[in-house]
Amino acid sequence: MTHQTVSHPGLPDDPRADAAEPTPSCPVEITLDVLRGRWTTLVIRELLRGDRSYSELRQALPALSDKVLADRLSHLVQAGVLERERKAGWPPRTQYTLTPQGRRLGPVLQALWDWGS
Repeated sequence: MTHQTVSHPGLPDDPRADAAEPTPSCPVEITLDVLRGRWTTLVIRELLRGDRSYSELRQALPALSDKVLADRLSHLVQAGVLERERKAGWPPRTQYTLTPQGRRLGPVLQALWDWGS
């Protein structure tokens, strides 16, 4: 008897997809961890529109507190989604840019939007 692989739409053909419980190495869990936290998707959305300074992000998301914005930016830099660059001058400016991996979240956010609507 031969084993036949059955394809299921939406499920990857990867042995990790057969996990019996969530694991930190699961690509879905990694993605969800990056997107965790209220405001994270909105910060990414703003940066999908182009590079932004800290103050430009504050202006685009006025209800977002400084503490939460700083936390989300730090998390996204640590996760490899953003690059942070200090600009010379006075006052000093910090510019945030999506990494190539961060840009790949655009279709993910679009899929979440489509599913939710």
